Amino acid sequence: MGDAAGARERPKGLKLLAMALRNRKSATMLAFGFASGLPFALLVGTLNAWLGEVGITLATIGVLSWIGLSYSFKFLWSPIVDRVPLPALERLGRRKSWIFLCQLVVTAVLALLAAIDPAQGIGTFALIAFAGAIASATQDIAIDGWRIDQADEDAPIELLSALNQFGYRTASIVGGALALVMATTMSWPMVYLAMGGAMLAVTLGITLRAPDSPRPEPGKLHGVLAEPGALRPECRALALAAVGVSWLWAIGTILHFMLGMLGDHGDAPPPSVADFTKYFGPWIIVATVFVPLGVASLTNWMTRREAYVLQQTDPVHNPVRTAMNHLYSALVAPLAELAGRLGWGVLSVIGFILTYAICYNIWASFAYPFYLQELAYSKEEVAFASKVFGIFMTMAGISLGGYLFVRLGRFPTILLGAVLPPLGNFLYADLAEGGSGIDAFAHFLRLDVVAGWFAADDRMLRLLLAICYENIVTGLALTAFVAYVSSIVSKQYGAIQYALLGSLVSLVGTLGRGATGEAFDQFGYAVVFRWTALTAVVSTVFVLLEWGRNARAERAAQTLGDAAAKR
Repeated sequence: MGDAAGARERPKGLKLLAMALRNRKSATMLAFGFASGLPFALLVGTLNAWLGEVGITLATIGVLSWIGLSYSFKFLWSPIVDRVPLPALERLGRRKSWIFLCQLVVTAVLALLAAIDPAQGIGTFALIAFAGAIASATQDIAIDGWRIDQADEDAPIELLSALNQFGYRTASIVGGALALVMATTMSWPMVYLAMGGAMLAVTLGITLRAPDSPRPEPGKLHGVLAEPGALRPECRALALAAVGVSWLWAIGTILHFMLGMLGDHGDAPPPSVADFTKYFGPWIIVATVFVPLGVASLTNWMTRREAYVLQQTDPVHNPVRTAMNHLYSALVAPLAELAGRLGWGVLSVIGFILTYAICYNIWASFAYPFYLQELAYSKEEVAFASKVFGIFMTMAGISLGGYLFVRLGRFPTILLGAVLPPLGNFLYADLAEGGSGIDAFAHFLRLDVVAGWFAADDRMLRLLLAICYENIVTGLALTAFVAYVSSIVSKQYGAIQYALLGSLVSLVGTLGRGATGEAFDQFGYAVVFRWTALTAVVSTVFVLLEWGRNARAERAAQTLGDAAAKR
């Protein structure tokens, strides 16, 4: 009983930090969380402030933001990070070898970015940033594995996960707010050199001294795939080939356009991002979502037919088969389980996930150029409003989302998360046009008087109110999304299904950023903000469809339960 009570009473806040510093594993997790969050903040967020300051067009910034897809697609190479030992570095440890390598690459990338003028060589700059995003996403895979491996009674998984987020959020402030403040007194290259030094300090001071777990002996992986009734190896190989070709085409198409867009065009106009999004965007979504889903459904159909399944235990036992089994279990089997369990309802689930956060994801990369160049706020003002005040508002939104889940229920909260964030775009449209509507709202509630107590003028109050609304409702929506996706994944493939479905939420918005940047250049911020607010219609429709599907499934389960009780 005492152990259970102790497990429930986990420390929070400063007590959590103090406990971490007394425990080697916990302290390492705190540092790893920082190392995970710093490159993301610098490469996906702060970098855009630098690019906007040197005059890079919003269309180009939008295309460059596609490097964020590295984090969405990282599950594709997670089997490699999990299974492949690194020559010469393996002696550091199964997870540490990958973490160490990735941290060195990220440090080198930050130094190289500092050595290049993006205004003169945006193509090279983008390639280096892309390499850094790949290394950062790969580091995240290894850190997630390390956290799971190292969890024990002294450092339970709940504590390590909390510390990981603590370190990650701290890094977002350092790589966001602190970097912006530093950029007011030094050049952007010096800022990135300093951040590279911080990354190197974590690598040399923490990573090399961190504990690690031994690599398990090589053996038969996913033995269930070799048992009678499992899909035949040649059928699994064809399924993997179809999914692999589809993904390679999508990634290759994106990279080809990025290189063409960011290269030297001479006197010719650059390729149209809007045309690419219009003609290739839907096919990229088909290739990365619906082809794998179709292949997974086909494997379910084949598994039910004797001709395509093993009749006896598969005796083949070699590294190639092991690798194929791992890839199949990572890329096909989780979708096959989801499609088999939900049937046609999987389409409403996928539609819900793809559209739920379009409004936020589609313009997030342009926040710094909007605040700094369009509205001419200072770096200090933006650092405080977006990265200090904004983080507290996000935490408030997360808390509100948890409260509404309990009070209103799951789907009412999810519906609010679909409807409320797009309405914030009207606030930003008003902000772009001078903020008269926000001023009237602030005056009506006497918020301008309160702001005066803290020496904040009307201009700063407008920014704070817009960010307050956006971050609260985005935090609410994030809580609703995480809770819902967590509820539909299976225990068998929980981590992989969550990673896969979680990555899809940013896919459409990220692909649309290039066209959004081009639209900002052509039509201005206010017009595009109002257009993107209309995404609420699409996301709301899919939420209602999924609400209806879930209600029907619950009624069917209740009917079956009543029938069983009567028998």
